[in-house]
Amino acid sequence: MRSEQNLLQDVLKKEEFEVYISEEDIHRRTKELGRQIADDYEGRVPIFVGVLNGSFIFLADLIREVPIDCEIDFLKISSYGDEKISSGNVSLLKALDCEIEDRDLIVVEDIVDSGLSIQYMRKIITAMKPRSLKFVTLLLKERDNSIAAPIDYVGFRIPDKFVIGYGLDYKQKLRNLRAIYIEKESNVE
Repeated sequence: MRSEQNLLQDVLKKEEFEVYISEEDIHRRTKELGRQIADDYEGRVPIFVGVLNGSFIFLADLIREVPIDCEIDFLKISSYGDEKISSGNVSLLKALDCEIEDRDLIVVEDIVDSGLSIQYMRKIITAMKPRSLKFVTLLLKERDNSIAAPIDYVGFRIPDKFVIGYGLDYKQKLRNLRAIYIEKESNVE
């Protein structure tokens, strides 16, 4: 059986990565977020909206930690393509299938980078008149130039570096890694 390190080397060739957030830490934090969301939505039936493709692993683990009735839908947007950084252009590839007027929505992201995607989703979803709209992300990049996009539930705050694994991809690959990996710092002098 191949290790995650072997898979990383096969796909990325020369780039070196190391575990940044372990599978155990992801599980622990997901459980905490699930409990917090369940407390906040007690007596309500929220719709969890997964943002495809990256959030599907986090969403699946998160809703198993939310012991209240809920619904699930998905939308798909594009802002990265096959690049490591956002293109800055956001477009809708798949709209919601459910009726959201007067409903409680929780949008689930894998990572929030510039905040452009959050602003875009907030605008299109708000126009559909939900009762409430909250955002949860597994990872929030700490950037000086981030666009103001309040996130209600944050798993981990991370540096402005390229990360992969646990749903996060590189050219649609490596989503299946159980941990989150970050590029190793080069020792260039």
